[in-house]
This record gives sequence, structure tokens and C-alpha cells, in this order.
Amino acid sequence: MSETDVPMDKLARVYRKMQARIQELTAAYETEVEALKAQQDVVKNALKDRMLTLGVKSVNTEEGTVILSTKTRYQTQDWDSFKQFVIEHDAVDLLEKRIAQTNMATFLKENPSLFPPGLNSNTESSISISMAMFCAILPDLFPGSVIFQHAVS
Repeated sequence: MSETDVPMDKLARVYRKMQARIQELTAAYETEVEALKAQQDVVKNALKDRMLTLGVKSVNTEEGTVILSTKTRYQTQDWDSFKQFVIEHDAVDLLEKRIAQTNMATFLKENPSLFPPGLNSNTESSISISMAMFCAILPDLFPGSVIFQHAVS
């Protein structure tokens, strides 16, 4: 049986079964990773506290060099005033070069004759299936495939 002979409802069921297995594996992975990250944060904070107490920026260990770095992040609570400041001081470089995706889509829809120079766009299509019913048809569709055995078990 070729894939073009398989009814769409069966393909959708296969897809949903695979999706459920991926979600199951992902949840297990994420749970374990989160636990490890929490433990790692405890160790990282201990290292940071020790280095701050010692007043050092780096420490050489047998496992590698531990480096204490600082990073300052800036935010504004008043975007209107901040935008006016940027305009008044010709300080456009204070902003990151990124387009607000939803705002651009809305602008282009509302102004179909205006198109900013240098603007590129990329539209992708994807499939999603929102059927809750599953059945174990993978072995029939793909006989002998080890990959799909987990999705139907």
C-alpha cells in the first residue's frame, strides 16, 4: 500500500499517535532537565557567592576556569517618552533591529500600497491535527518499521 492509497483519516490518526508519543517523551525529558537545572542553579549560586565574598572575577580549578561576569539590562516603563527621547537625540541605535511581526502584518494589511524598502518576508505552511481519537494502524501502514512501534504501543 503506498502513502497515496492511505485514507486521510488514517494518516491523521497516525500523526496524532506520533504527536502524543513525542509529547510524552518531551514531558519526561523536560521534567528531568528542569530538576538538573534547579540543582545546577544551586551550585552556580554557591560559586557566585563564594567569588563575591573573595572579591575575585575568575578562579582556576582542575575542572576549568570559573568566571564571574556581570550584565546590565535596560528597560523602559514609558515607551512614548522613550520613543520621543530617541527621536530628539537621533539615537535610533538605542533600539534593537527587529520587526514587530504582528504589527508589521497589520500595517501591511491596512496599507497594501505601502511596502517598506528592504523588507523581506517568509511564509511557511504547516499541518496540525486536532482529533483526539487514536488507533494502532502504524504497523499496517509501515510494516517492519521499528520507528513507529513506540507510537502504537
